[in-house]
This record gives sequence, structure tokens and C-alpha cells, in this order.
Amino acid sequence: MIISIMVAIAENHGIGKDNQLLWHLPADLKHFKETTSGHTVIMGRKTFESVGKPLPRRRNIVITRNTSLEIPGADVVNTLDAAIALCDENEEVFIVGGAEIYKMAMAVTDKIYLTVVKGTFDADTFFPLIDPDLWKEIDSISFEPDEKNAWAYTFSTLLRK
Repeated sequence: MIISIMVAIAENHGIGKDNQLLWHLPADLKHFKETTSGHTVIMGRKTFESVGKPLPRRRNIVITRNTSLEIPGADVVNTLDAAIALCDENEEVFIVGGAEIYKMAMAVTDKIYLTVVKGTFDADTFFPLIDPDLWKEIDSISFEPDEKNAWAYTFSTLLRK
């Protein structure tokens, strides 16, 4: 199994405010959809609530402390370990948020699909710092703002060393 994190961060590591994304970046949404479609996505309850429904063409697993929560179209578990245990050992699994789930997952993650949006944003939720001694960038491509995407951004892929 490959455990991957998929995240978009600002230069100050901000990922959200008031349970919402900090920006609307269509290219990143397309990248997210293309990368995760056909795979399992694991997210926390707050992230699920911000999305509002299970993501189509993906198996959705939601982590919550609420032992009685049921979500049609999603598996609900109480720990990251329980979420991972539901996954096929031959698949790539995507951790897609939020901050607490990312923090728990960093120790078991093999790969990070990282979008860095150029700029700092007013955020109340942050992605953990990425230790350069543990991660190696294997791919990176940068884009300038255009008519659909108001900010410059970079898609990078990191592998655990």
C-alpha cells in the first residue's frame, strides 16, 4: 500500500479558515480530481462537512470521534489506523485533510502531492512543517496566474527518503 497525502498549502503553510479553503484555484481542483479518482480518500469529519458529500468515483472513509455517526456513501471509522485497515494493501490511498488528520498521517505517509499557492493567506488551519531530511522532491512544475487561476502555484511530488 502507498499512503499519500494530497494537500494545497500557502507559503505560510495555511490550508484553511473557518472550515473552508483559502482560495479558489480551478487547476488545483482538477489536479486533485484527476489524481484521486478511482482511489480511496481518507478525511476527517470537518473536511467531509466542508465538502458536503462523498467525493464521486472514490471510496470515501471519514474519521470521527463520534461513534454513532453514519454517512451514506462513506465508511466511518474512529482512528487513522482503522481507516488504513479498511484499504486494499495493493492500492494508493490518499489522505485529504484536515489538519489533525494530516498531522497524524505524516508518520505513516510514503508520498506527498503538494500544491504550494504563492502568497500568504489569513488562515486558522495549517499543514505540518515538512522536514527536508525526511522528504525528497521528485517532481515539480510551476504555473503563473491566468484567467482562471488568480495565484501562481506549484505542483510538487515528494517521496519519503
